[in-house]
Amino acid sequence: MKNFIEELRWRGMLHDSTPGIEDHLNEKMRVGYIGFDPTAPSMTIGNYVQLMLLTIFQKCGHKPIVLMGGATGRVGDPSGKDKERELKSYDVLDHNLSFQLKQAQKFLNFDEGENKAEIVNNLDFYKEMNVLDFLRNVGKTLTINYMMSKESVKKRVETGLSFTEFSYQLLQAYDFQCLFQNHQVTLQMGGSDQWGNITSGTEFIRRNIQGKAYAVTTPLLTKADGSKFGKSEEGNIWLDANMTTPYKFYQFWVNASDQDINKFMRYFTLKTKEEVEAAEIEFADNPNAIKRMLAEELTIRVHSEEAFNSVQKVSNILFNKKANKESLMALAQIDLQIVSEEIPSFNISKDSLSNGLNIVDLLAEETQILNSKSDARRAIKGNAISVNKDKINSHETNINQDILLHGKYFMVENGKKNKFMVIAE
Repeated sequence: MKNFIEELRWRGMLHDSTPGIEDHLNEKMRVGYIGFDPTAPSMTIGNYVQLMLLTIFQKCGHKPIVLMGGATGRVGDPSGKDKERELKSYDVLDHNLSFQLKQAQKFLNFDEGENKAEIVNNLDFYKEMNVLDFLRNVGKTLTINYMMSKESVKKRVETGLSFTEFSYQLLQAYDFQCLFQNHQVTLQMGGSDQWGNITSGTEFIRRNIQGKAYAVTTPLLTKADGSKFGKSEEGNIWLDANMTTPYKFYQFWVNASDQDINKFMRYFTLKTKEEVEAAEIEFADNPNAIKRMLAEELTIRVHSEEAFNSVQKVSNILFNKKANKESLMALAQIDLQIVSEEIPSFNISKDSLSNGLNIVDLLAEETQILNSKSDARRAIKGNAISVNKDKINSHETNINQDILLHGKYFMVENGKKNKFMVIAE
């Protein structure tokens, strides 16, 4: 069994922990959990920090539990928020929970071994409980003074905090007690903004059932410029390929700041400490190599090796000036769609190609790739225009539907740097 706390230390992933946690975990296999509220349609790479924490916990020989917030998601966690959350409908939350559950199952071992992972829904703790039972059995445990001392509450009192969100601390604390009693859970983990909620749980267990429980939190991961980790200019980086394509996912990592990449590598790689330290020394003057290494590892793990190969093909077409026609022809339809999202694209009617569309008209009228017909003719005369990697040698050339890739796409290039995708529908 590996030392979990030491593993977090070298990765820079240890922020706070309760006294005695290291000895507790080193005695034998323990059960620990992290909660996930299904308030979004997919998990993000921000959530993946916590999935990574569970992964490391399991690889160190312990048993992880993913607690899906079927109940807490209906209330809303005030932690890290400066205003009240907008409540989602039960149907939306249930749909999100079902989808996120499948995402979590990709990253942990649920199949074999005494430390195989489990999923628990905290709605099971409350669905038969009425409000009087909650107030008597849960609400009496902590004083208002104790709850008000928590940072997540103090930050919101002046700007406004509903009783609903104020009660979230009680729900999370009671979750820990239920898991302690019914699933032998002795450890709750989470981000540093969860410290108050987690330690409320250890207090529940101490006061109500005279048990001893522990807490571990990770630092909130931020970029070197202070901005929030997990967002790009377009918004969140999702773990769902339909919301963030594998190509954009890959590009997030390769475009990371040089100042961030070693920290990201330690958080997210499954390589050993020795392998990571060796790579840091070898590529000390070449951070891009570390970026590509991590981008490949994570794209394969989160999506698939097939998705990574697709990313490589798209990157080759977009950035390799020597990419040939064979490379373009090998792209799948989804690859061409991704390319069309990364370069200027134009939509034309497929019917316009039925009888052949003159290349000059295509360039200057149908697409505005060039500003005028005279510009188009000059570009053709200068041997600058190609369609699907074939040079256009005459301004009388006609383009027809035979040129379409997957019955829909073709690429036009003006010189070596200017690439365009034309979509015929």
